[in-house]
Amino acid sequence: MAKQYDVLFRLLLLGDSGVGKTCMLRRFTEGEFDPSHISTIGVDFKMKTIEIDGLKVRIQIWDTAGQERYQTITKQYYRRAQGIVFVYDITNLPSFQHIAKWASDVDEFAPDDVQTVLVGNKADEEFGRQVTKDQGKKLAETYGMEFFETSASTSSNISESFIRVTELVLQAQMRYVDDLLGSLDNYLDRAALREEKGSQDNDAQRTCAC
Repeated sequence: MAKQYDVLFRLLLLGDSGVGKTCMLRRFTEGEFDPSHISTIGVDFKMKTIEIDGLKVRIQIWDTAGQERYQTITKQYYRRAQGIVFVYDITNLPSFQHIAKWASDVDEFAPDDVQTVLVGNKADEEFGRQVTKDQGKKLAETYGMEFFETSASTSSNISESFIRVTELVLQAQMRYVDDLLGSLDNYLDRAALREEKGSQDNDAQRTCAC
């Protein structure tokens, strides 16, 4: 049986209720769009496998409810997230303003090396826009994140945003492995030097005994 994937990553979708997180997730994982879906209750997830740099990457994407009463549920998922997609609705200014609160929660509960991107969803609804693209870019720059405007309805930038955050997670994990291997190499080098020095000391002691 062929191996289904090489690595598994967990991503988290965060943002206010109604910004389109579930629609984005369904568009990316199933290629479908249903504007009449009911709000997510608690936490749900979907899986998708993509290929990056020759690696089969299995993504487990957790879709969180944005309502205040469910935030205590979602916080326990922060600690295990390797990538986070912050989502706001370009036609809903408060959802954009609340990104600061979501980012604060991530700073408090998520791992230090978690990778993040900022997404302004519903970009197809230009007539109702309340948040400019420049405002989105500036906020992303403030937090050191990459920025996308997406539309689950038209599929614009949906794959690009999910794939990019997965690439960032993969790069971060590879750096960790490289650092780990580098530390191991240093340890082995030091051990070899100690062993070599010990051998030289023994030889010196034998010489003196003569």
